[in-house]
Amino acid sequence: MKMKKYCEIVDFIQKNKVDDVIPFLVKHFPEIKEDTLNNIYIQEVRRKVKKTYHRISAPEKASEIYERYLSKIQSGEPPEILVRMAKEMDYSASMLSKLILEQYLNADCPQITVGKSQINRLLRDTTLIEDRDLSFEVYLCLLQDDAYGPFADSIKHSVGHEYEFLLIHELKKLNISFENEDELRLKGYDKTPDVKLNIPLAVDGHVINWIESKASFGDEESHRTYLKDQLWSYWNRFGPGLVIYWFGFIEELDEHREKGIIIMDSFPNNITFMDPLSKS
Repeated sequence: MKMKKYCEIVDFIQKNKVDDVIPFLVKHFPEIKEDTLNNIYIQEVRRKVKKTYHRISAPEKASEIYERYLSKIQSGEPPEILVRMAKEMDYSASMLSKLILEQYLNADCPQITVGKSQINRLLRDTTLIEDRDLSFEVYLCLLQDDAYGPFADSIKHSVGHEYEFLLIHELKKLNISFENEDELRLKGYDKTPDVKLNIPLAVDGHVINWIESKASFGDEESHRTYLKDQLWSYWNRFGPGLVIYWFGFIEELDEHREKGIIIMDSFPNNITFMDPLSKS
């Protein structure tokens, strides 16, 4: 996907504040796969939350939001109060429910510091929240949120494993010898790609020694972060390699091929196998 098309999609998401923007995206960009559009949408939601998180979670603001929630409960508003508040605030429903839960626990036990593990335990099992109304409200928020919360995290991890299995399946189908992350860690490596090839391959004429699977869309911000935190470390340790963004990527980001990092959106088909016994 060209950068221009990506910017058009992001602009469409930002301008269309509807409950479910994905059907509108699919209709407006029929040439783009729905999974790709959904991934870009979730990335945009997370980016927006990061920008507003500190303002919304500031003590005075958080207290004000909690008081608004209590007022709505006391006035007898129907369920999905927090979901509606999140939409009004243009904020993540899951993150808002977490903020309200923290405020509730602080008000209930002001002498005790509320820990992150305690919050996460209640989010994973909302039946443990003693306040019946809040328990249901938090549960509804988690159901609604595709970007944050334990349900969204479980789906993300599941999809990530699914595409790692797909990568391994393709390698085994071609009888390509490799070591996975677990095997590399047993050898003492701390930062490891998903797959280290035992014999290098050539893809599109470029030699690769490792493959990293990313069940996401490769946008500028995420790819820059991956380069800094992971990919250049793999390059330094194992040499040139391949990153697969299974839900697509911005084509202009594939700028490090000559340096030794290739980007693709599927398992490569233009593979040249190297003969380790060859003397040429």
